[in-house]
Amino acid sequence: MSAPKKSAYPNISDDSEKCLRFLTQFIDDYTAAAASGAGPEGGAKKYMKQLQQIADRESNVLNIELDDIKAFGDEEFRYNILSNTKRYETLFYAAADSLMPAPSRDLSHAEMTPEEVYYRQRKERLESALGKQRAEAAGAGGSGSGSTAAAQVTAQEMASMFPPELLRRYEIHFIPASNTKPTQLRQIRAKDVGSFVSVRGIVTRITDVAPQVRVVTYICHLCGYESYQPVNDKTYTPIQTCPSPICTKNQQKGKLILQTKGSKFVRYQSVRLQELHTEVPVGHIPRTTTVRVFGSLTRGMKPGDMVTISGVFLVSPYAGFRAIRAGLTTDTYIEASHVAVSKKSYAQQVQEIDPKVEEEIEERSKDPNVFQQLAASIAPEIYGHQDIKKALMLLLVGGVTRSLSDGMKIRGDINVLLMGDPGVAKSQLLKHIAHIAPRGIYTTGKGSSGVGLTAAVLRDPTTGDMSLEGGSLVLADMGICCIDEFDKMDEGDRTAIHEVMEQQTVSIAKAGITTTLNARAAVLAAANPVWGRWRPKMSPEANLGLPASLLSRFDLTWIILDRADNDSDTALARHVTHVHIHNQHPTTEHAGAGVGPLFDAAFLRAYIAKARTFTPYVPRELTEYIVSSYVALRKEGEQEADGLGFHSSTSNTRQRFCTARMLLSILRLSQALARLHFRQQVERDDVEEAMRLVEGSKMSHLADDGDKVMRSPEDIQSAIYQLICSMQRESGESFVNKAEAQTRVMKKGFAVDDFENALREYEELGVWIAAGRKIQFLNGGRA
Repeated sequence: MSAPKKSAYPNISDDSEKCLRFLTQFIDDYTAAAASGAGPEGGAKKYMKQLQQIADRESNVLNIELDDIKAFGDEEFRYNILSNTKRYETLFYAAADSLMPAPSRDLSHAEMTPEEVYYRQRKERLESALGKQRAEAAGAGGSGSGSTAAAQVTAQEMASMFPPELLRRYEIHFIPASNTKPTQLRQIRAKDVGSFVSVRGIVTRITDVAPQVRVVTYICHLCGYESYQPVNDKTYTPIQTCPSPICTKNQQKGKLILQTKGSKFVRYQSVRLQELHTEVPVGHIPRTTTVRVFGSLTRGMKPGDMVTISGVFLVSPYAGFRAIRAGLTTDTYIEASHVAVSKKSYAQQVQEIDPKVEEEIEERSKDPNVFQQLAASIAPEIYGHQDIKKALMLLLVGGVTRSLSDGMKIRGDINVLLMGDPGVAKSQLLKHIAHIAPRGIYTTGKGSSGVGLTAAVLRDPTTGDMSLEGGSLVLADMGICCIDEFDKMDEGDRTAIHEVMEQQTVSIAKAGITTTLNARAAVLAAANPVWGRWRPKMSPEANLGLPASLLSRFDLTWIILDRADNDSDTALARHVTHVHIHNQHPTTEHAGAGVGPLFDAAFLRAYIAKARTFTPYVPRELTEYIVSSYVALRKEGEQEADGLGFHSSTSNTRQRFCTARMLLSILRLSQALARLHFRQQVERDDVEEAMRLVEGSKMSHLADDGDKVMRSPEDIQSAIYQLICSMQRESGESFVNKAEAQTRVMKKGFAVDDFENALREYEELGVWIAAGRKIQFLNGGRA
């Protein structure tokens, strides 16, 4: 912002007149009215309308927009407001007090504030006393109409007796200009003290709302005189002696008694704001600052919110014993004037969805390929990983959290673990998910301690009491916590998230504080192998150094290997070069091409917020299919473990293939799929797709470079052939329905191309005829 050239210091008298003129003359669309020559009489008075609403008890805030100050045409006046905000806030308060209109309707006694009742009582008492004095002086005896007229007290006389803060029932907030760019927290300097600043960060700690005194009222126990003391800081020194003329004349030292009901209090809250991790230079510690919030701005933020706060940057000298130790140093803070939550919760986003966007969302939800389109829209610059992106899409939507009558809760959030070789874009996927999620926290395992992930017990500098400061998982409540380098965490720190991943709570018993915090967050973790690259002959537990009790808490665990393949390497190289040349992802050659247009992050947030409003349930007729499928998975897991000989100490495949938690994972994934299609009921296709993703993640555990387990195309075709033959034996017919066979094969984690290749290969060998809708076996139907 370029400051205008000024020849002298600001003239406070002239600027006071400007404040009055601005409040009285500014109209809606002032710029267009001024251009047309209509003048201030050409439209509704914007700020006089706000003052009338305040007088009618319809509002208690006077919002002064800096865009309107600019449109008013006085750039120097606007610059003075930005550079000395507290001073001009006082001028606007004085102007608003003088322009405050009378209520346009009769106010009931219940609508009056305690300060107004106090003011009315004092006014009636003063009028009665003045009426008697003037009546006695005139010899009228205090009766008749003359005494009533003589007892009237003007508002100016009453205002001179009371501090303006005591009778004021509104707040003035400055709204930043629409083109204001937030300043980084570490870029605020000493020259900004007293000026209007806008900073963006994440809320890490919030104190309870407490009353803070603005005007202290005393009464003398000797003469009954009332005195007032305005307070403009957190601390003040009470008045000791009565300042009334009676006590002063008689040289009395009347004791002042504090009158709580006659004093003025405002709501106060202290907020700890930390700069975003994207703005922290490498090797530096994130900067933090204190934000003081008053009045209507309290309770507008929660820990974990990403906010943009505009206010006045001020200094607060230390008091008491701390001042002796601090010397000449002072503390700084921001007195908030406007708070904007950058990433709102899903419930808030649903209420703020544009009608046009909502219409498009309804139209897209009817498309049968919407799941593929949404999944392909996640990090489109990253090539491939179609099934992994589908799993991440279901992670964003989540299942339905069930609360039982006995108080037990069944988790609805989906946890996903990405494992594999370095350089397969695991970290980029995590950062993209944290960007899409309204409450997404990104952290690393090595840089996070157990206390940093759960909660820390600290001493509140304001009150001196012990308070809790939430860690990453608590800050990500009702959101997603992305933990990179999951395998680099210390064992003691890693055990801190066992409770969070299943019970979604954090239990604290420290420093006399015993409590439970909510951590209803989905966990998305990424881990690298212990030995640098994945060793196929070792189990995931051995490769990652993670216990099976922790791995079983993840609904899906994907192993991503960096294999050397000519076709895939060529496609990947072309994709990466296209992104670097055009600075955008390919629209036609993307791995998800053919499923439709890709969506931006704003549309994804709106679609997910709308989808999370549905609470699908599993119908009774589908339960038997889910039960039989789960039992079959358990049986196949045992048979595969026995057949592959995975019973050594280095491989725990029997326990890893299918546990009881996998049944809940299938239900959660099925509910998330039903949510994506805006359905209140889970269908069979949802269950089959969920089982396919579970099988796909399980098959990724068996993929390796040197082992003999389903790596060559011959092994894949043989496995598909065995599946189709088992279906033919179960039916007892000489044919198999092709669609059912394809569904069964995809549920086992195979791709459609593998299924088509197997059909073509065995048709050439004369085993069957795959034309039409059936797979007709030859040789009498004997497989």
